[in-house]
Amino acid sequence: MVDLSVDLGFLKLKNPVLAASGTFGYGLEFKPFYNLELLGGFVVKGLYFNPREGNKPPRLVETPSGLINSIGLQGIGVEAFCREILPQLADLDTAVIANVCGEDEDEYARVAEYLSRHNGLAALELNISCPNVREGGRCPAQNPEATYRTVKKVKQVTSIPVITKLSPNVTDITSVARAAEEAGSQAISLINTILALAVDPETRRPKLGNVMGGLSGPAIKPVALRMVFQVSRAVKVPVIGMGGITSATDVVEFMITGAAAVQVGTANFVDPDACLRIIQGLEDWARSHGVERISELTGSLKI
Repeated sequence: MVDLSVDLGFLKLKNPVLAASGTFGYGLEFKPFYNLELLGGFVVKGLYFNPREGNKPPRLVETPSGLINSIGLQGIGVEAFCREILPQLADLDTAVIANVCGEDEDEYARVAEYLSRHNGLAALELNISCPNVREGGRCPAQNPEATYRTVKKVKQVTSIPVITKLSPNVTDITSVARAAEEAGSQAISLINTILALAVDPETRRPKLGNVMGGLSGPAIKPVALRMVFQVSRAVKVPVIGMGGITSATDVVEFMITGAAAVQVGTANFVDPDACLRIIQGLEDWARSHGVERISELTGSLKI
């Protein structure tokens, strides 16, 4: 038997594979198709305090080996989530993680505080890194000081473990990661999507209604691996890697590079069974390579 469990310190997962926010709905959408308890966990759609319509369409554009999205974090808001969705997830034997959003530091804290009044959440993931909400892709994760202030404010209002999701749209990812750690974040997740643009040559117009969006999928995997490697060596808290994961060997690469766990995003659009297929493939890979505990892979890169 292969031991697929991983221990993040604040949270133990039965396996290192989480479904990423924005690609898995609120979890309930996948419930009719397979047992969610087979996952290490999943991160729900981003939650602002109030309902949010998101950006104008078109919102999705396919690219070579990738996808550009400009959804704009459309969602039902935290009150409706806690009233209608969370009670249906609370009894699941897997980690349910809320993705916390905000227009400013106060809203991040307000959402986190509201979620803290309810049972059923294993952690909060602070989404301070979405590139398709503000003009030009600006977000708190592009600045260490803004990152520190946001994380610190959230930590003051919740006892639920906090994971901070970082942006690749920076020149020095390690300084932002250190700021999040210093402010009390118990883990770092990265990367979010890369700010991107697609153009229709016939109309000479952007293909997205919001002009720019976030690139995800296999095209960004090398960038994600590089940043996970850098951050895992710069902080002491666990790193959760994501970006272009479509197979078990992708997971192995992220863990070797320094990730304690991973999130699977765009692959869920291509193959709704992606997470389960990856988990099974991970066990098969470990068995064929004589790996008894999958956690042994983390940070084992030979340089």
